[in-house]
Amino acid sequence: MTTPRHGRRRREVDSFRWAARGVRAALVREPHLRFHAAATVVVAVLAALVPLTPAERAALGLAVGLVWVAELVNTAVERLVDLVSPGFDPVAGQVKDIAAGAVLVAAVVAAGVGATVLGPALAGWVRSAVG
Repeated sequence: MTTPRHGRRRREVDSFRWAARGVRAALVREPHLRFHAAATVVVAVLAALVPLTPAERAALGLAVGLVWVAELVNTAVERLVDLVSPGFDPVAGQVKDIAAGAVLVAAVVAAGVGATVLGPALAGWVRSAVG
């Protein structure tokens, strides 16, 4: 059975709307995601202040995106684990710890990319502003 184009397009729009609703819900309920949002703003402002190549901007964007994806997946895993295992369960705890570990790895990688890309650029920017 074929679906009219209008119906398919409507479902696609709804899918984006639901995804945005999920990001909003995570931002409202998750302090760690709000921290990452603030860090994203700081990185964006710093990147706007210094000259960067398109590849450096892409690296920063990918690093920031990696952290957001990891944090959103971690949030979903935590919610799902809480739903299926409301009481204490050591395996459920390990699942949550592993998901949180993914966020930690992503954040460390992003910090390394940020330091590598923004560190020299900011140092040069400060030198030119001072001297």
